[in-house]
Amino acid sequence: MTERSKSADSSWGKVSTVEDIGHLVRAKRKQLGVLQEEAAGLSGVGTKFLSQLENGKETAEIGRVLQVLKSMGLELYIYPRAAKPFKD
Repeated sequence: MTERSKSADSSWGKVSTVEDIGHLVRAKRKQLGVLQEEAAGLSGVGTKFLSQLENGKETAEIGRVLQVLKSMGLELYIYPRAAKPFKD
C-alpha cells in the first residue's frame, strides 16, 4: 500500500503505481462532484472500467486510462528521473 492510499490526503504529484493513479482519479471525480456512472459516460468508458481503475487494477488499458485522465482535466507527464522538473 502506498503512502497516498494510507492517508486521506489526495494531494497531486508523483505517481509510482496504478493504485496511485486510481486514487488521484477518484479524488478528482469527487472534487468535481460526479458519480462514477457520470464520469464513465463523460470519459467514454464503462462504469466497471472506471471502478477498476479507481481501485488500482494493474492491467488497466493505458489508452483508456489516458482517456479518463483527459476527460477529468488531469495531465500525465513523463520525464527522465534525473531531470526532476517538479519537486518530490
